Order: sequence, then structure tokens, then C-alpha cells
Amino acid sequence: MNAVPIEIKLRKTSRLITVQFDDGISFELPFEYLRVFSPSAEVQGHGPGQSVLQTGKENTQVTSIEPIGNYAVRLVFDDGHDTGLYTWNYLYELGVKQAENWQAYLDRLKSEGHTHNGITTN
Repeated sequence: MNAVPIEIKLRKTSRLITVQFDDGISFELPFEYLRVFSPSAEVQGHGPGQSVLQTGKENTQVTSIEPIGNYAVRLVFDDGHDTGLYTWNYLYELGVKQAENWQAYLDRLKSEGHTHNGITTN
């Protein structure tokens, strides 16, 4: 897959980043989703099975998007997180797998005894 975005919009009011790719597909990716699935080592760990569950990110804001060459962007979050580089292919994958990833995240929150928006996840 060689996904290339033709437009990336930061929509602060709705707390979404909209990414339109050159194949005509576009995704609306919520800030919280992007934060908890950051590609950084801080979130993903340094190997398989080492990811760190991110909690309390429901109100996270993206304060800026910084281009990194012609292959990625760095998202700067208001909680100080800014180390993940979101490659074009990773953004595309996050869009394609959004429902599946989000459900797995909610399931993991529940299994580890956390709540989401003050409600125990189902």
C-alpha cells in the first residue's frame, strides 16, 4: 500500500482530523483515537505485546500538525505528547481499521478495570 494524502484538515471544534487520500478514500479520525493509537514507542512499546494502555484521553486536543518530509506528520497533543510520526500508510491503516481498533481499545479498557467518559465500557 502506498497511500498518499491529498488533504489533511485539523478540525478543532469537532476534534477530528480529516484525511483524504489519492485513491478517493477519506477518513475522519478523532483526536482521542489518534492519541491512544500513537505510533510512538511511548505508546506502542519496543516490541510485540509491550503497548501501554492510554487512559483519560477523551478530551485530548491536537494543537498542531507538523509535516515530516513527504512521508508523515507529527501530531502535537495538548497533553504534551508529540513523539509519534504518523506515516501516510499508518494514517490509512488507522482509517481502514478504525472500528476494529476502537472496539479492541474499549475491550482492553474494560478488561483492565478502566472507564471511558466516566462509564465502564461494555
